[in-house]
Amino acid sequence: MHCIEKERENMASLDSKNSPPNPSFAIRDTIRTKFLRSISTKEPSFSHFPYTPPRFCSPSLHTSPISSPLPSYTPTNHTINPETSYRCVSSVLKRDGQILSIAMSNGLVYTGSDSNVIRIWRLPEFRECGQLKTKTCMVVALQVSHDKVYAAYGDCKIRVWRRTWDGALKHVRLATIPRTGGYVRSYIAGKDKMVKHMGPITALAINISEDILYSSSFDKTVKVWQISNLKCIETIKAHSQPINAIVVADDGVLYTASDDATVRVWRRNFCSGDRPHALTITLSAKYSPVKSLTLTPEGNILYGGCSDGYIHYWYKGWFSGQLQYGGALQGHTHSVMFMASVANYVVSGSADSTCRVWTKEQDGHHTCLAVLVGHRGPIRCVTAFLGCLGEESEDGCTICTGSLDGVVKMWRVTRMKNSTERSPQNGCDFFDLQG
Repeated sequence: MHCIEKERENMASLDSKNSPPNPSFAIRDTIRTKFLRSISTKEPSFSHFPYTPPRFCSPSLHTSPISSPLPSYTPTNHTINPETSYRCVSSVLKRDGQILSIAMSNGLVYTGSDSNVIRIWRLPEFRECGQLKTKTCMVVALQVSHDKVYAAYGDCKIRVWRRTWDGALKHVRLATIPRTGGYVRSYIAGKDKMVKHMGPITALAINISEDILYSSSFDKTVKVWQISNLKCIETIKAHSQPINAIVVADDGVLYTASDDATVRVWRRNFCSGDRPHALTITLSAKYSPVKSLTLTPEGNILYGGCSDGYIHYWYKGWFSGQLQYGGALQGHTHSVMFMASVANYVVSGSADSTCRVWTKEQDGHHTCLAVLVGHRGPIRCVTAFLGCLGEESEDGCTICTGSLDGVVKMWRVTRMKNSTERSPQNGCDFFDLQG
């Protein structure tokens, strides 16, 4: 009896309010939803985030003015294309902690981490050539457009740099969004649209043609910033749960993905006054929180990576602009945390520590070209560009991945015309361990 009472006391202490909180994305006990596929419980925990997002929330699929019906689909088993070679050509470990963000522009790769340093890498040799430092830590999102670098930090603010090439590569700090003075005046005046995000920023997106920067947050909103004056011109209350990813198409259409298991589509109407962005349709992701988004370069296919490992995709009509559900890609066993696309390649990074490279064939089917294995932690961010380090004649791409294991890797993926020309898969040219 004494042993039984002791065991009960131990169990009670585990359930007490003083016990440590569950990791990020933990399933709430109050929700009892029937899943088509079980959601992984091994998603990463961003221990330093001031806000711990819920892992799953009861979906509200039909609360918006327009909602798409629940799609029916049969996931297809994908095999690796035998005529594809892939290998890790560089692997770098710094003492920066978890790699949380990555962006690529004009032969430069920017990586953000738990630390207050954004590292700059020059391609094709993948050599560090500079750093951007601030007093604030944790770079959770990065975007590079033309000569400007935008970085979202753990303090819910965005820093902006201008890149110059006057004899040597230089970055000049321009501003912090929102500006401190504007934030205080807005708070006193009670203007909600000018207040900074109330939760950590999760993603950034840029619409160059309309001079707009978008930022999404765990506070369930998307803020619209005018790039020319760095002022917030609109706050979109986009979802009922935290927003994990945003992407904007060339035609100005904005896509937002959330823990409420939906992707929402927004169009901008310049004649609508203070709230020009209007919801046009809500896409269902089969009751699974949507963690990542990407569009094909042409903007005709939208991909949404979910916490159950599936990647759903929708086709965009050429004339109507409506989105039609296409199916789901099956392969990952854990949450799809980040995606990128270049040409006809789609790259997905997952909490299962693997990165998959997909392509859409001429017959409309998707093929998994490669599974990149090497990271020892969840892959948090990816970027990709065409060619293989200057060998543009080859049909392939180069991929950079950042993981919560603190390692940045660069991969070379090539589709060979002759399978006998393939190089050893999963090989690594060199590993660079740096302090």
